[in-house]
Amino acid sequence: MQQQKSFMNEENKGILYLVPTPIGNLEDMTFRAIRILKEASIIAAEDTRNTKKLCNYFDISTPITSYHEHNKETSSKLLISRLLDGEKVALVSDAGMPSISDPGYELVVAAIEEQISVVPLPGANAALTALIASGLKPQPFYFYGFLPRGKKERIEELEILKKQTSTFILYEAPHRLKDTLIAMNSVLGNRNITLCRELTKKFEEFIRGTIEEILEWSEQNDIRGEFCIIVQGNESEELDEEQKWWESLSVIEHVNTYINQERLSSKDAIKQTAKDRGIPKRDVYQEYHVEEKG
Repeated sequence: MQQQKSFMNEENKGILYLVPTPIGNLEDMTFRAIRILKEASIIAAEDTRNTKKLCNYFDISTPITSYHEHNKETSSKLLISRLLDGEKVALVSDAGMPSISDPGYELVVAAIEEQISVVPLPGANAALTALIASGLKPQPFYFYGFLPRGKKERIEELEILKKQTSTFILYEAPHRLKDTLIAMNSVLGNRNITLCRELTKKFEEFIRGTIEEILEWSEQNDIRGEFCIIVQGNESEELDEEQKWWESLSVIEHVNTYINQERLSSKDAIKQTAKDRGIPKRDVYQEYHVEEKG
């Protein structure tokens, strides 16, 4: 167990601040976020060029270093070293919340392992911004992020998400949107969705309708901008009896049942558990192996 008192003796210790940045409209930057970026010893940025533009706009002169998907291992070690020396590090992504479909998770884990305080700031987030205006049930909801790029892998994940009863949220790039809509229509059926593009920007747009209607829209229009896709959950009242046996089990127990009773490999047991529960196999894998190590 670890207990973090974020602001006790904060002047004398290193702190990792997770600072959200605007997803489009610069006016969505908070006063506190600007102050933290100005007071930090260094800003760790996904793309230093984008962050320099943001800093110039708000007259922030703090040094900026690179922290992204391809250098996160080496960069994390350097940042942790500075944090252990008592410096304040502000982590930002190009837009929105660090760690949400953006770099940051590994640095957070490394900081926690070193007993360094991790302090999140509230702020802009595309998923929640899209969800509350989608017209679809806002809670419970499940955030997934980007589907796999490969056709087979995309279909496999949608087969799992198909059983999700909560509204769920996807991100998608413009050049992959049509393929994703086609796959969704094939796997999920013609349920309601909302496309949200260019959130907080001049050309912000919400397209609400069924998957078939929006697929037709995508065939007739130029696809531009990054998209949030809000998807209606599975509202079918039919329950497969064969899925009920595991409801009282934890994820770990569920996986172990397949390993011990069905003689499945851990890989296949994790995959089947994810399919049963309607959650991504990466979530089952992480929970199973973290628990196993513990």
